[in-house]
Amino acid sequence: MRVAFVGLGNMGFPMAGHIARAGFSTVVHNRTARTASRWVEEYAGRAADSPAQAAAGARVVCLCVGADDDVREVTVGADGVLAALNPGAVIVDHTTTSAEVATEIAARAAAVGVGFVDAPVSGGQAGAEAGRLSIMCGSEPSVLETVRPVLECYGSTITRIGPVGSGQLTKMVNQILVASAIEGAAEAINFAAAAGLDTDLVLAAVTGGAASSWYLANRGHTMVRDEFDFGFAVDWMRKDLRICLAEAARRGIPLPLTAMAEGDYQAAQDRGDGKLDATAVIRLRRAETEARATDADGPAPSPAP
Repeated sequence: MRVAFVGLGNMGFPMAGHIARAGFSTVVHNRTARTASRWVEEYAGRAADSPAQAAAGARVVCLCVGADDDVREVTVGADGVLAALNPGAVIVDHTTTSAEVATEIAARAAAVGVGFVDAPVSGGQAGAEAGRLSIMCGSEPSVLETVRPVLECYGSTITRIGPVGSGQLTKMVNQILVASAIEGAAEAINFAAAAGLDTDLVLAAVTGGAASSWYLANRGHTMVRDEFDFGFAVDWMRKDLRICLAEAARRGIPLPLTAMAEGDYQAAQDRGDGKLDATAVIRLRRAETEARATDADGPAPSPAP
């Protein structure tokens, strides 16, 4: 089976690598050609100059790009993959997008006999590198089974939720939970530090009980050390939360915690932290704590005459 992979970011680069190492004939395309060349040097495969060239002759095309308009560009644009795919091929979109764009592209693909799976992932860059992602799929059952051998290269959990669009809706559920976990971790760790506790001991205690979360266990110590030059960026988290809020507004579903988190991510962007890991929102809590301490102390007394 020949597989094309379009989009070699922090997630796509190792995901495409797992496909190549599993023995599939793999062709990649990336907007930045230098990244594609680096991928070819590291894995057994080749690079193409456009999405259409990558997709030519492919049975499966995986996408992992930025947002809705990026998916449209690489699928139905002038050099998009649909121009090159034969009937019976399948597009698997790992991008986190709106559910609307998933159904839109699926319809365009169906019109030329091409299958479509919306398949956003969770597990972060570490999960992509380890080949242990959770993949949330929206598709017809038979279409998913066609591409399952490819998804198994990097997915430890592959779940069909329902028809096209269901995968993206489930990813929204995932991001709502993630944002809440990060906000809780940031608030709690800042509280512990401001209260003068030994944060190493606190994390050891709380991660052993019901309060634990992936973010406390895997990012707690880096949050304490103010280390954020890795992981899932603030910019991407805010993009995802805006998708969640738009879908919730369309359906009349309240998301108060998500709205608060989206506001914090906007504030983090305004601070210049957009490229840092999403856990950098703890800096907002620290700044608020410091500002209140300064206010409580009041202005410094004037020197005696």
